[in-house]
Order: sequence, then structure tokens, then C-alpha cells
Amino acid sequence: MISSNDFRPGITIVYNNGLWQIVEAMHVKPGKGSAFVRTKMKNIETGNTMENTFRAGEKVPSAVIEKSEMQYLFRAAEKYTMMDAVSFEQFELDAEQIGDAVEFLKEGLEGINVMRYEGRVIGVDLPNTVELEIVETVPDERGDTSSGGGKPAKLETGATVTVPFHIKQGDKVKVDTRTRKYITRV
Repeated sequence: MISSNDFRPGITIVYNNGLWQIVEAMHVKPGKGSAFVRTKMKNIETGNTMENTFRAGEKVPSAVIEKSEMQYLFRAAEKYTMMDAVSFEQFELDAEQIGDAVEFLKEGLEGINVMRYEGRVIGVDLPNTVELEIVETVPDERGDTSSGGGKPAKLETGATVTVPFHIKQGDKVKVDTRTRKYITRV
């Protein structure tokens, strides 16, 4: 149990049959009446956000989230096999458990954080950037550089991102997995 007085961004609680992470917490002491804590929370599993007010000192169950660093090994049918970097145990995850980040999984990718609560996987965080090869893109056309913009390019994992016109097929690029944006050529 954790007191609402101890709410800080990053703390995870169990509330309304869900796992919620505190995004913002503001302690308010009005001139009249009792103090309260106004919070903004994000559901870890669904991504929904919610604003809620707790009485000062109100107790709520805290959630202990286990984070394990994993390495992606391979895909077999619809299962993605990960290996724990410490214990070398192997786990199979579905695409739904991994989420949208599944498009950036490349065999041998390290630094993947898998979050578990009471034995079940509740989230997967890829490294902020990955280096992938361009397998398909349209050839560049002279004179297109002034317009800024870019062209679509298909990566070796199947994801499509927008890259500058000078990038060619076979180039390796660094991509931000959170925003799905091109960063630089490697």
C-alpha cells in the first residue's frame, strides 16, 4: 500500500482493476477543507489516460513491476522468442504483447525491456533507436532536395518510414522506435 501523499511521477498503482502509472501529481491544500492530491495517470496496458483526485493520506495498492532486459532471438509462426540477458531463459511473446514495436524487431536486437506484473507481460520497450537496412525505396530524382520532405522506404523488418531523398536501397539508417522517424544514415 502506498499513501497518496507519496505519489510522484513514475509510481505504479493498482486502481479500478488496472495498472496505472502516475504521470503528474499535484498536492493541493485549499484554504477551506481538507488537502487532496490531483493526479494524471496512464494505464500501462491500454495506454488510456485519466485524471483523478485522491484524499491526502488515502492508501492505494502499489504495483511491483518486474523489468527484465531481453534479447530478441527469432520468430516462429506468430510467436516471438526472447532471451533474458541475465538468466538466459527463453520466453515466447505474441505480437499483441509487444505492440507496434514489433515492426522494428531484428534478430539479435538487444536492450529490450520486458515489463511483467504478477507473471504476465504488460509491456515491451524497445531501445530508443535501431539500425536497419533499407530494402526498398524509389530512386532519388534530381532537384527534389529543395522541397525538404522525403520519400517512403521499406526497412528489412517490414516497417515503412519516411527518409530523405538521398537515401538509397542498401543504406543502413538509424530510426527512432518511439516516433517511427528517420534519424541519420549509418
